Amino acid sequence: MTQTLAQAPTRRPSRAPRALAIGAGAVLVLLGAILLSVSVGLVPLGAAETMRAIVSPSSVDAQTAAIVWSVRLPRTVVAVIVGAALAGVGVALQAVFRNPLADPGVTGVSSGAAVGAVAGMTMGLAGSLQWGVPIAAFVGSLVVALILQAVMQAVRGASPHTLILVGVAINAFAGATISMLIANADDDALARGAMFWLAGDLELRNWSHAGIVILPVVLGLGLLLLRTRALDALLLGDDVAATSGFDVHRTRLVLLLVTSLVTGAAVSVSGVIGFVGLVVPHAVRLVLGGRHSQLLPVSIICGALFLVGADTIARTAFGNAVVQTGAVSAFIGAPVFLFLLLSRRKA
Repeated sequence: MTQTLAQAPTRRPSRAPRALAIGAGAVLVLLGAILLSVSVGLVPLGAAETMRAIVSPSSVDAQTAAIVWSVRLPRTVVAVIVGAALAGVGVALQAVFRNPLADPGVTGVSSGAAVGAVAGMTMGLAGSLQWGVPIAAFVGSLVVALILQAVMQAVRGASPHTLILVGVAINAFAGATISMLIANADDDALARGAMFWLAGDLELRNWSHAGIVILPVVLGLGLLLLRTRALDALLLGDDVAATSGFDVHRTRLVLLLVTSLVTGAAVSVSGVIGFVGLVVPHAVRLVLGGRHSQLLPVSIICGALFLVGADTIARTAFGNAVVQTGAVSAFIGAPVFLFLLLSRRKA
């Protein structure tokens, strides 16, 4: 213990410049990915033309300005926000549950948000109340997060795969509930809208969707960034967190509330997009290690980059075929998740 503490100051300087360099590089790549995403499509635009349209819409023709500002840029902005949200929540949940396989999709938190959102849609909240669906999604994700916390408290010392099994059960229950809600929707248009939304896609996303999600995600991720020391302590166990001066129960509850808020907001505008919160933190952790002051901000940037890339692939790489953003994310994430699961079993 004494040796570990003595070594900590010597490790910190060597990691920080590396994290800063990787974070800065990720930001530059993200900006390039955003420019590429806005440039490609049925009407291809040159990089210079796209930049002019973004910086000064009046300097390009009306059609180009409309394509950039009304169609492509808002969709890409939503992808940035949702990707950052899901990756940040994945990092936090992995610390809260002390399980590297935790993420909003695997644990069922996203499915809980989906139940709330679909319930709000089928009740007509999307049309009558701007914040109705996000609030319903937040409530659904919070209920699942609290259930997960209760289960982990009840089965202390259980296998890390227990959380995955609980998530499987929650996802199955949520799927059945969603099917029931859609089948009994009063309006067929509401049911079709909910089904399309559940596919996990960013089609037809506009500035109003970005406006709905930006505030809760920015506030939530900001709170998580202020609690990186608490995440470090929780990852080492409740006893370590308590001796470090944290109220374990209160800290965990606050983190669950924040992650539920962020997940609910993200899911309310994007549908269920899985594996972002699992794949991205693991990739960053392999490079930077587990210190959350470095892991969390870089994962947030890389999560945005991951989803912008997945959405660009979904829009452009399959010709006339309709492929949802969530499907591309699953194509990438599912094999990685299986590899991680098998690796942990062998370990």
